[in-house]
Amino acid sequence: MSPVSEITPAQAAAALDALTAIVARASAIILEVAEGGLSHRLKGDRSPVTAADEASEAAILEGLAQVLPGVPVVAEEMTAKGKVPALHGSFILVDPLDGTKEFIAGRDEYTVNIAVVSGGVPIAGVISAPKRGDLWRGVVGIKAEHLHLTPTGADRARPIKARRWPAQAPVAVVSRSHYDPATDAFLSRLPPVTHDSSGSSIKFCRIAEGVADVYPRLGTTCEWDIAAGHAIVAAAGGIVTTPEGTPLSYGRAAANFRVPSFIAWGDPAMAASPKP
Repeated sequence: MSPVSEITPAQAAAALDALTAIVARASAIILEVAEGGLSHRLKGDRSPVTAADEASEAAILEGLAQVLPGVPVVAEEMTAKGKVPALHGSFILVDPLDGTKEFIAGRDEYTVNIAVVSGGVPIAGVISAPKRGDLWRGVVGIKAEHLHLTPTGADRARPIKARRWPAQAPVAVVSRSHYDPATDAFLSRLPPVTHDSSGSSIKFCRIAEGVADVYPRLGTTCEWDIAAGHAIVAAAGGIVTTPEGTPLSYGRAAANFRVPSFIAWGDPAMAASPKP
């Protein structure tokens, strides 16, 4: 595939099983490294990194070079070292271990994320939760699924779909580490919601599965943290936008791949409705 071509959803769907296998392999490596004990160091931005992050990323990069040769890859640890490829056409965003703080703390909420971005928009995503044995994947306009994670791939696929805003007991998934007054103020303007706190991109997956309804993140995050979840939510019928309801754009190297804020909705109509 030419590095300047745009990957279509159909092409992404054809590569989905191979991308799933790459994520499964990285997940198995993370679990294997964890068995040997955990230690970490701080990167320049003061975020933690472990040997599992680095081993996972190495395995993912090796796999992507075989599955989608020539397609640029923007990966978290590679970018932290100043290695950013020129972006022309489609590219891939990789977070080899999203939720490193959760991983270090021994929680099961950390994930592995891979997203295919075309036209500045995530069109396909794969997310695994290694310790939970779960995997979610989706291609926009084609399908969204939850699967059982195996060491070499995933099985027991079942379709998932985001739900419309419920008349009773809507659920807001929020960050355990980054909940702030702005998020609290935003949620207070919605009909009463139940808060469900967790780490990593699992929050997107809960919306895609139809068990949660909104995920606001009103602080800065990175594109590789959210692109796969964005694709899976969209594939399941939801939407991810800026707080103003406008589309997010990915591949913003000049902004260091930072996203100022976003809101994920299970019901797209909620993104367009005025808030008090």
